[in-house]
Amino acid sequence: MKRRTLFTVTLAAGLGLAFNVHAATQWDLAAAYPAFNFHSQNLEQFSKDVSAATQGNVNITVHAGASLFKMPEIKRAVQGGQAQAGEFFMVSFQNEWPLFGLDGLPFLASNYDEAWKLYQAQRPALEKKLDQQGIKLLYAVAWPPQSIYSNKPINSVEDLKGMKWRVYSPTTARIGELVGAQPVTIQEAELTQALATGVIEGLITSSATGADNKLYEQMKYFTNVQAWIPKNAVVVNKKAFEALPKAEQDGILKAAADAEVRGWAASRQVDADSIAKLKAGGMQVIEPSDELRAGLAKIGDVVIEEWTTTAGDEGKQVLADYRANK
Repeated sequence: MKRRTLFTVTLAAGLGLAFNVHAATQWDLAAAYPAFNFHSQNLEQFSKDVSAATQGNVNITVHAGASLFKMPEIKRAVQGGQAQAGEFFMVSFQNEWPLFGLDGLPFLASNYDEAWKLYQAQRPALEKKLDQQGIKLLYAVAWPPQSIYSNKPINSVEDLKGMKWRVYSPTTARIGELVGAQPVTIQEAELTQALATGVIEGLITSSATGADNKLYEQMKYFTNVQAWIPKNAVVVNKKAFEALPKAEQDGILKAAADAEVRGWAASRQVDADSIAKLKAGGMQVIEPSDELRAGLAKIGDVVIEEWTTTAGDEGKQVLADYRANK
């Protein structure tokens, strides 16, 4: 009898241990940017907050620097469940759905307050689209405004003609075409090598990307046009999320809301810090001439009109909602 009781207790304890081990959910989150980038740091804090909010029942491992999947592969990896969560640069997927490219439209939103209002107008449609693709939006964080890096002064759009122009989205490619540049698709992880080997001669990207990649070692000018403020979206596989208990789902959503607020605040600070780093590295940070502003504005009008035609009624409605609250 004692032997049977001992066996029962031992078995129960073993099953309890097995249950506890099984109950802890392990997620992989694929990210494309270096571990020191503010987006990646925000992801790490998000991961810690999720673990705390779920009492260790959900643990997220952040794979920064495109170490798990390259940026163009991350969204599909989350859709297919190869990674439970991921971060992707929305404007790069404009060809898949026009509204992914909304925050990459030139001069539609040129400061953080406008960018936040644009996001609020965009978010309902964004959540609906991602849900249809088997993905849940957790949060989105803006990059600093996008400006021009070059090795010669850019005083007008004519100065961009013939330049080997790095592109990362349909919009940047279209801008390159409109100014007569030579568009070349290059991901951030390949940026330094592309500049060193002359594959590209100029680009438009954020102050943070320039500072992270020490572009001041290879480029001379940063023309602060603040053309647009694109966003990274952090998403989770819908089935993986819905498989969790309600309390754990709520904990993740609370951590995501905190990460969004923290990330937008960090972006503002990073922009100021990054511009200071560019200057300290010897790069000339200059404000655009009136001629350049006017030329880029005309190009922006063309790009927005073309986008609106492609985006149809859905895109027109989001634009109308944004402009009504701008």
